Amino acid sequence: MKYRTQNIALAYFSVAMALFAVQVTMGLIMGYIYVQPNFLSDALPFSVVRMLHSNSLIVWLLLGFFGSAYYLVPEEAERDIHSPTLAYLQLAILVLGTAGVVVTYLFDLFNGNWLLGKEGREFLEQPKWVKVGIVVAALIFLYNVTMTVLKGRKTAISNVLLLGLWGLALLFLFAFYNPANLVLDKQYWWWVVHLWVEGVWELVMAAILAFLMLKLTGVDREVVEKWLYVIVATALFSGILGTGHHYYWIGLPAYWQWVGSIFSSFEIVPFFAMMAFAFVMVWKGRRDHPNKAALLWSLGCTVLAFFGAGIWGFLHTLHGVNYYTHGTQITAAHGHLAFYGAYVCLVLAIITYAMPIMRNRDPYNQVLNMASFWLMSGGMLFMTFTLTFAGTVQTHLQRVNGEAYMDVQDQLAIFYWMRFGSGVAVVLGALLFIYSVAVVRREVFTPGPVQAHKDGHIEPAE
Repeated sequence: MKYRTQNIALAYFSVAMALFAVQVTMGLIMGYIYVQPNFLSDALPFSVVRMLHSNSLIVWLLLGFFGSAYYLVPEEAERDIHSPTLAYLQLAILVLGTAGVVVTYLFDLFNGNWLLGKEGREFLEQPKWVKVGIVVAALIFLYNVTMTVLKGRKTAISNVLLLGLWGLALLFLFAFYNPANLVLDKQYWWWVVHLWVEGVWELVMAAILAFLMLKLTGVDREVVEKWLYVIVATALFSGILGTGHHYYWIGLPAYWQWVGSIFSSFEIVPFFAMMAFAFVMVWKGRRDHPNKAALLWSLGCTVLAFFGAGIWGFLHTLHGVNYYTHGTQITAAHGHLAFYGAYVCLVLAIITYAMPIMRNRDPYNQVLNMASFWLMSGGMLFMTFTLTFAGTVQTHLQRVNGEAYMDVQDQLAIFYWMRFGSGVAVVLGALLFIYSVAVVRREVFTPGPVQAHKDGHIEPAE
C-alpha cells in the first residue's frame, strides 16, 4: 500500500460487509414469507423486512463506494486523503443514521412524526433526521475527496468518480421533496431512484472498474481512459432520458412512452461496452496478476451486469411489453440480477483486491473467495430464471386472462420455493465471502525452480 490514509477504506469496507450480511439475511426471510406468509407476521412484518432488505442494500453499497474512493483516490491523486478525521466522522454519522433507521423500522417508533418517524415513500422511508445526516455525511465526503484531487494529480478515473459521486449527492436532495400530487411525487421520486442506479452510479461503476483493470491487467492508462470516456458518454446519453420508461403509467404525457422506449433501449450499450472493456483489457494486458479472485469478480461484474441490467432490462422496457409485465415478478428478476451484477459484484471486487493489501496479507489464499463468487452468482442466476418464469406465468394469468392477484400467487408457489432455495445459496456465498476477506490467510509457497521475465515478473518454471 502506497499511502497511509488508504487504510480508511478498511473501516468502510468492514461496516459494509456487516450490512451486507443483514441485507441478504433479510432477503432470505422475505423469500420464506412468500411461501409461509404467517412467518414472523407479528414480530417482523413483511413491510419492515422489505425496508430493511432494500435500505441495507443501498447503504452498504454506498459505504462500498465511499471506501473505494478513499482507497483509489490517493493512488490516482498521488497524495494522502485531505482529512482522515473528516473521513472517520463521516463514517460515524452514517453508522448512527443506519442504527437509527433500523431501530425506527423494527419498533415502529415516532409513527407520524415529521422529523423522527419513517416516511411512506418506497426506498426513501428514512426519517427526515436521517436524510439530513446522509446529506451532511455526503458533503463531508465530497469536500474531502475533492480537496484531495484538486491538490494532487488529476486523472480520468478520479474525475469520472467525482462526477458520479457529486451527481449521487445532488440527486438525493429530491428525497426531501414530497409533493401532495401523486404524479409529481412519483416523477421526482424516480429522479433519485432511476438516475442513481441507471445514471450516476454507472459512472462510479465505470471509474472503479477502470481502476481495477489498470491494476490487474497492466494495460496503459491511455487505453483505459479512452474506454472510460466512451462508457461514460453512452451511460449519460441513454440513462437520463431512459428515465422515461418509469413514466409510462404514472400520469405523465403519452410521449414519454416513446421517449422512454427508445432511449432505455440504448441503456444496454454502456453495459455491453463495460463487458467488452474488461475482457479486452485482460486480453491486451496478458499480465499474470496474483489476485485471481479480484479479476474473477471484476469480469463477473461486467458479464452479470450486461445480462441483468442490459438484457433483462430490455426484456420489458418497451411500453407495449411493459403494459403487461409492469410490477410482476419479471421486474423482480431484472432488479435482483442488475443490482447484483452491476454493483454488488463491483464492490466485492475492489474489496477482494484491496483488503489483503491493507491487511498486509497479499498474496493470499483465494480458494474460498472464488468459491463464494460461484456460489453467490449461481444462486442469483437461478433466482433470476425462477422469477422470470414466475413473472411470465403471472403476466399471462393475471394481465391477459384477468385472474385475481391472490389466486395467481397461489399458482406461483413452486417458483417461490425455488427462489427461496436459491436465496439460501446466495446467503451461504455471502457469508463465505465475508469469512474469506475477514480471515485472510497468506498463500503458502513451496520453493521450486523459477523463471524470470523481461519485465521482472517471476513465476514458477514449467
